[in-house]
Amino acid sequence: MARVVVDPITRIEGHLRIEAERSSDGQITSAWSSGTMVRGIELILQGRDPRDAWAFAQRICGVCTLVHGIASVRAVEDALGYKIPPNAQLIRNLMIAAQYVHDHVMHFYHLHALDWVDVVSALSADPKATSELAQSLSGYARSSPGYFSDTQKKLKDFVEAGQLGIFANGYYGHPAYKLPPEANLMAVAHYLDALQWQRDVVQIHTIFGGKNPHPNFLVGGMPSPISNDPSSMTGGAAATATNIVTLGQVRDIIKRMRAFVDQVYVPDTLAVASFYKDWFRRGEGLGNFMTYGDFPEAGLDDPSSWMIPSGVILDRDLSTIHEFDPYDPGQVQEFIGHSWYDYEGGKNVGLHPHAGETNLNYTGPEPPYTHLDVEGSYSWLKAPRWKGHAMEVGPLARVLMLYASGHEPTQDIANMALSKLELPLDAMFSTLGRTAARTLETKIIADQMNVWLDNLVDNIKGGDLAVHNEELWDPSTWPKEAKGVGLMEAPRGGLAHYIVIKDGKIDNYQAVVPSTWNAGPRDPSGQPGAYEAALMDNHALEIEDQPLEILRTIHSFDPCIACAVHVNDPDGEELVQVKVT
Repeated sequence: MARVVVDPITRIEGHLRIEAERSSDGQITSAWSSGTMVRGIELILQGRDPRDAWAFAQRICGVCTLVHGIASVRAVEDALGYKIPPNAQLIRNLMIAAQYVHDHVMHFYHLHALDWVDVVSALSADPKATSELAQSLSGYARSSPGYFSDTQKKLKDFVEAGQLGIFANGYYGHPAYKLPPEANLMAVAHYLDALQWQRDVVQIHTIFGGKNPHPNFLVGGMPSPISNDPSSMTGGAAATATNIVTLGQVRDIIKRMRAFVDQVYVPDTLAVASFYKDWFRRGEGLGNFMTYGDFPEAGLDDPSSWMIPSGVILDRDLSTIHEFDPYDPGQVQEFIGHSWYDYEGGKNVGLHPHAGETNLNYTGPEPPYTHLDVEGSYSWLKAPRWKGHAMEVGPLARVLMLYASGHEPTQDIANMALSKLELPLDAMFSTLGRTAARTLETKIIADQMNVWLDNLVDNIKGGDLAVHNEELWDPSTWPKEAKGVGLMEAPRGGLAHYIVIKDGKIDNYQAVVPSTWNAGPRDPSGQPGAYEAALMDNHALEIEDQPLEILRTIHSFDPCIACAVHVNDPDGEELVQVKVT
């Protein structure tokens, strides 16, 4: 069997290596996923004030900054038994939702679209025919022949200069590309539009959190005061508070977000998918899906108020939802049988995150190396399991959970999309199903944002201005020892921060992130992770040294390896230097 190596996987956050064995007819028979950076953020947090943890945890990743901050403050609030005011919950919902919409659109156009769109082919497109295609899909304003002609000229300048620039890292001309030139040109134009659009939508984070990336948070609520003081609208002492003016800005941003999703993102996804229906039959792998749940209305202690429910689906069976309990050591365990770590109890032991260990023990070869030692340890990611099962988390898991739970908006939009593509429901269990689920989820959440904003405005009009719980700031009231978990649904999937507090300081901290679940290696029993299983599900490489098929499926998960593995050197020494040549 021939071994194909893709290292690094490009257009993702962090460092990921994929190795796959390929039979003589091109079929992938085995695959291995390796996170190649050292994990260590948990060690940095030990001994610190738990109220400060979010500021460190947020730096786990440069993309998922907001979600790690929220998971961290939720972990501390859970451990200490503090509830947050309704306004703070609504503000967090709006900020998380804005992260979803921004992140999913950026993923589709800037990280994943080039797996399906042949940029160079767009040079041969007819701008007039491209305009007709675009106008047949939606009423998006930027659809004139002149607009597409200008886009084509920009692209031509890139190519003639010998540099594709932002469109690099594509196997253009590969026979697996199926879009006609006009669809490719339309997608390139929308790629550029999305770059411009994203600058506006992140303003929701700056309005409520002061900045983006790394917006500010507060254990016990939110740091964004609400004011009905007229001076807050005219530059007085309360000018930095949330008020009727800033809430109007939020509503306007939501309007623009929804317009782009409805007029560009959703139509483009369906248009691209219609040319690649064979990709609705490959790339699922596990068939097991898990959600932690999120977007509470009444609070995290009332799961019935969560927009996204928690639960587990096994073996594609949407008729049965199994209960998920993050505190149960019999449910959630992390294994290191094929990871570059040691546990005091040995390599075959599974640990619940509250008892988790981060003991570095790399004994493998120094990079560069020919192949991973797949019989031994081959990744800095751990292998989390639910009751021994490998699970997939992310947009597909959430859409399936919402669909199975009877959420009508999800059922309506999923059925609409499947009807347009003339596909059955089980087509969702696939590489393109995963990509489509991310798009459908974006619309569902964007549509819900006005509801949360309306509720926030109603609270303020009713005189409720509270955004934080001041009781939390008295550590003398804390128990001597406390354990908590901060759960949330990050754009890439279920995210959990586990914390143990002793004598007012962090004693143990473990982050079990979406890419740990999805990108993790085999466990001691040999059970593959989600990436590995997906690549072994009906994949064949047409051209060995252009593994486009591997990129399509791996990118469909939206990998964020920086969240799952983190560089740390206690002596402050440089561990890696990246040079652009």
